[in-house]
Amino acid sequence: MLHLLQPWLPPLLALAAVVAFDRAEARRGLRPPGFANPVRRVLFLVFFTLVLALGVFGGFGGPVEIDLESLQAAQLFQLHFLFLTTLVFWYALAFGRRSQTPGAAARSFAAQLGLYAPRPGREVAIGLAAGFAGWAGVLAAMLGVAGLIYLVAGPEALPQTPPAVIPWMAALPVALRLALALSAGVVEELFFRGFLQPRIGLLASSGLFVLAHVSYDQPLMLVGVALLSLLYGLLVRWRQSLWAAIVAHALFDAVQLLVVIPVALRYLPGGGALPAP
Repeated sequence: MLHLLQPWLPPLLALAAVVAFDRAEARRGLRPPGFANPVRRVLFLVFFTLVLALGVFGGFGGPVEIDLESLQAAQLFQLHFLFLTTLVFWYALAFGRRSQTPGAAARSFAAQLGLYAPRPGREVAIGLAAGFAGWAGVLAAMLGVAGLIYLVAGPEALPQTPPAVIPWMAALPVALRLALALSAGVVEELFFRGFLQPRIGLLASSGLFVLAHVSYDQPLMLVGVALLSLLYGLLVRWRQSLWAAIVAHALFDAVQLLVVIPVALRYLPGGGALPAP
């Protein structure tokens, strides 16, 4: 019975999440003026449901085998492109006006998603410090969890090898790995912290962030993803701007993709490294 229901889980979960999102947005007084038009609002919510079904809850539809031999580098950016398209579509329906100039629209879009910062240099410095501190803290936490699992359930309960896609990513050209880290830092923070967090809260947006990474297929890795998501969310809440979180996120991913994962794969049995969320 469960295997018959499983393909329907992503759209059903996405629909439930979008209904909760719509109610939370209204309850917090954040429903945008364009959504006074029910056609615009429903159009976005339908599109948003599809995006969440594909990009966040897709892992619940059953295991998906990735053919690494045919995987193209551009495909690594597909999810980020989908998230960014969602934000642009949302803004166009929610705030867009025909009389608006492109420059005014860009400034309004940035303001709506938390990209304004009175002192950008300070945000970058805070993001760098948080990125390094977060990496050390999450590494320590994951080692602690791994040690606890080892003591309680034995070594066989720990993952023995990383997901196949991680060694594949570690072998990508340096420029492409940097582009991935930057794309993740910017787009994922815009989507999960700039767009979702003000509307559904820190914990719910962090939960969706973790679910978007279940493709790692290793629960221990998701512990690190959850801790990082909370860190980025608290940074945004503290700074009232995305920039520190963007820098911290991009830095963490860059360190993982350029240093930690390649070193772990070379010297450690099984390559036990953190993912790059």
